[in-house]
Amino acid sequence: MEPDNLRFGGGATDTILHPLVAAALALVIILIFCLPRKHIIVPLLLMIFLTPRGQVLLLGGVHFTVARILILMALARWAISAKSAPLAGGFTPIDRAFTLLAVTYLIVFSLQWMQSQAFIKSLGDFLDTLGGYFVMRFLIRDREDIVRAIKALAIVAIIMAPFMYLEQKIQRDLFGLLGGIPEGVSVRDGQIRSRGAFAVYITAGAFGAFLIPLLIWFWTSGKSKLFAAVGAAAATIMTYTSHSSTPLLAFVGGLVGLGFWPLRGRMRAFRWAMALTLITLHLVMKAPVWALIARVDLTGSSSGYQRFMLMDTCIRHFWDWWLIGVKDYNSWGFDMWDLSNQYVAEALTGGLISLVLFILVISRGFGQLGILRKKVAGDRAHEWFLWCLCASLLSNVVAYFGIGYFDQMQFAWQALLAIICAAVAEGTSAHLSTAPEVLPPISESGAVLHWQAS
Repeated sequence: MEPDNLRFGGGATDTILHPLVAAALALVIILIFCLPRKHIIVPLLLMIFLTPRGQVLLLGGVHFTVARILILMALARWAISAKSAPLAGGFTPIDRAFTLLAVTYLIVFSLQWMQSQAFIKSLGDFLDTLGGYFVMRFLIRDREDIVRAIKALAIVAIIMAPFMYLEQKIQRDLFGLLGGIPEGVSVRDGQIRSRGAFAVYITAGAFGAFLIPLLIWFWTSGKSKLFAAVGAAAATIMTYTSHSSTPLLAFVGGLVGLGFWPLRGRMRAFRWAMALTLITLHLVMKAPVWALIARVDLTGSSSGYQRFMLMDTCIRHFWDWWLIGVKDYNSWGFDMWDLSNQYVAEALTGGLISLVLFILVISRGFGQLGILRKKVAGDRAHEWFLWCLCASLLSNVVAYFGIGYFDQMQFAWQALLAIICAAVAEGTSAHLSTAPEVLPPISESGAVLHWQAS
């Protein structure tokens, strides 16, 4: 059964801040206020992703993780330079949906529990979610920022991959030496599941998976091919060494999304065909169609059946959670406290409105990219860039069926949404311009021959 304190964040009873982490944190804070805005994203992302989530400063009973401290500092920098740093594209449909989702969760979770601890936890989650998102929006505004952010994420993978591989050999997580996460490794059915600086191996693998489409675009851009190839190899190692089906499925999902590039003009028909196929399967199968999740096992040690039971139980208890979520879902069955599915987690902790808003964020991400792709039809390099963003978004959609993002991976999700907003804003502006950006030719296979950032 889930320990009660986990619902309110759990956490350390004292400050856990390694001297190296404290020194690096102080340096990054100085850089946030001293560097030009466009360069802040690199040290910020490196610090967030390479620091274990358990590194925390405890003040007055409130936990300030490294990420929260950096978010507060970056928001302060934004406030100082607000007039010269508007959001790319203004307040976009994705921004509206994401903001409503964060506010709804804050209100609903607090109403569920009506306890001060729950409200404090909600405020912390609110800062991580909405504060982190708008920090990414502040820092990622154009194509150069997008390239810089992808490079920073690739550097994270290049640093993390050797450590995750080493976990397989020495059976020890060296990031645990900093404190905040155990030094021991996770083992299931004889397989070591590496996690690096992440809280769990699944999110570590999902990070590598979501990066692959972005790095493939970077490689096909014809610029820094070696760096892109090394980054993609590192991201693949992260996914593989996690030894979990969810990251592997997310990895495949991103590649499948890229594979639909030749059919980009007929995706509406494909979506309808997929929906009709699922409905047909649901009608002819003895079990519900979502029972197919139980059959997913790419590693021989997956928890597909638990994911199926989680979704099935959630659907069967619809009337218990639809209004403002539910508190006692842990009593619904074995391991039901482990909300290893983001869609179920949104439903049970935030009610139907949170689930709808979460899906709306994803839908608007695909929608905005799809609308722009049609507008720039003919500029195949630009289309390919947008298509790679769609593939990365699809990778996350797949991963969400097997894990909820609660550690550093939530900031990767926010960064991707910020990249999408910036890409849509810049692409729309270029399309409306009387002198649109001239993009390079593309080969018949879909690879960009030349590209230079604007």
